[in-house]
Amino acid sequence: MSLAGLNVVGAVKAQATLGDPYAKPYPAKSVLVVDKQATPQQRQALINFAQEMGGQLLSHVVRVVDAPIDMEILQQHSARARLQAGDFVTVETRAIGEKDHLCGNESTFYPPLTETAHAMPAVAVTDEYRGHDLDMSWTLHDKRSAFVGTFEKTQLLAASR
Repeated sequence: MSLAGLNVVGAVKAQATLGDPYAKPYPAKSVLVVDKQATPQQRQALINFAQEMGGQLLSHVVRVVDAPIDMEILQQHSARARLQAGDFVTVETRAIGEKDHLCGNESTFYPPLTETAHAMPAVAVTDEYRGHDLDMSWTLHDKRSAFVGTFEKTQLLAASR
């Protein structure tokens, strides 16, 4: 079954900063937004995929919503991307520029939360979740809190005789 062209989005409320090696973010609560174009079988496969890739972040899903998802990587190497998942999630990113530097040490402190084939840190021009299932909504602007990248997941099927 192909999942090509379909998307799944997770909004997560954790107990602490994600990626911080000294914090304890779990248990986390999440809402999954699944592409409304998916068939029931594709929908379940997208949920399974998200939970496998998200690990503990997506182990406590409080709601699954079917909605249109529009995701576009505008320029991967300049970290420009846009995501709109129904009326629930909006994320827009841009490259980190000279005015975004906070101090002399500008290394990436927190790595991506899942294995990637390629990822670039980015500024989240908009990072928004609108819903009631996580006991909060948020709208953040101009935070160095995003990555734009790609990952690959292949699954080999073994045949038994």
